[in-house]
Amino acid sequence: MSSIAIAQPASPKPAASPYAELKRRVEAAGLMRKRPGYYSLMLVTNTLLFATCFAVLALTKNVWWTILAAAVLGFVSGQLGFQLHDSGHRQMFSSRRLNTIVGIVTGDGLLGMSHGWWVDKHNKHHGNPNHQDLDPDIGVGVIAYSREQALAKSGMSRWVVRHQAQLFFPLLFGLGWAMHKSSVAFLVKARGGQRWVEIGTLCLHLVAYVALLVALVGPWRAALVIVVQKCVGGFYMASVFAPNHKGMPQIEPGEEMDFLRSQVLTARNVRSHPMTDFLYGCLNYQIEHHLFPTMPRCNIREAHKIVRAYCADLGVPYHETSIYRSYREILEFLHEVGAPLRKAAVPV
Repeated sequence: MSSIAIAQPASPKPAASPYAELKRRVEAAGLMRKRPGYYSLMLVTNTLLFATCFAVLALTKNVWWTILAAAVLGFVSGQLGFQLHDSGHRQMFSSRRLNTIVGIVTGDGLLGMSHGWWVDKHNKHHGNPNHQDLDPDIGVGVIAYSREQALAKSGMSRWVVRHQAQLFFPLLFGLGWAMHKSSVAFLVKARGGQRWVEIGTLCLHLVAYVALLVALVGPWRAALVIVVQKCVGGFYMASVFAPNHKGMPQIEPGEEMDFLRSQVLTARNVRSHPMTDFLYGCLNYQIEHHLFPTMPRCNIREAHKIVRAYCADLGVPYHETSIYRSYREILEFLHEVGAPLRKAAVPV
């Protein structure tokens, strides 16, 4: 895996803990301070965009314009997904309760996805990125992320993994539906007072969302809007999340690594550009996000400069690439993982 090393002036010898020194530099730059004004504007903007999509659906009668409006609604849903992500990390406000309220309203209320499920799953991922046993994002599922997972497949799943590089992008359309299923399964087993708040909010979402669409566009077009929105929204979020770690080095069971290296070596950055930052919800700075998950999104671009220079000083490989190259690396990795199944399928 190639790395990018940026020449920098000599810096003081780092502290005993490499991460402690990096954190000191980032905090000294004021980049961990909350930005409530930025997030308040974002909440208002996303809410208005979401409402505007429904207004457009109510005004259009042409089925193709309905499909286009539903696709835009799917894109806005992806932006709301990033909003849920930020609230789950408590990036928005100093108040834990306020972040949770935003998360439940956004996830359970607007998207029909459990805030509690997302936080639980995502925290496990952040604690053990690309760990073969502990990271749920590379656990057993439709796609195989290791030779062992591939060889364990049978039946239709074995055929899917055999061709998973070719099927990767079509499979992304199913993420939105999978999130709904996982949310329900999580809340059935969950305990605590917030569980009932989430269940009530999810039920309210289901009734209000379907009823509103039926009232605006009728039952058949409502079904069309739901399918398009969920498929486009799921594809959008999955295509942003995929480059973050897929195809990067994995941590094997029993392997020990300090915090900074465990977060940097397993993550991939996609090169910065204002449009990329917007489309990716700043998750293209995946290395910085993993090192400082509570950092407000709007501060992370400045942190990127500090982190990249510090990793160069330490000689820690820091992988950053283009959008095109990131997906190429993912597909090459998935093709390689499925290779044993293709070889086994070749008749003698």
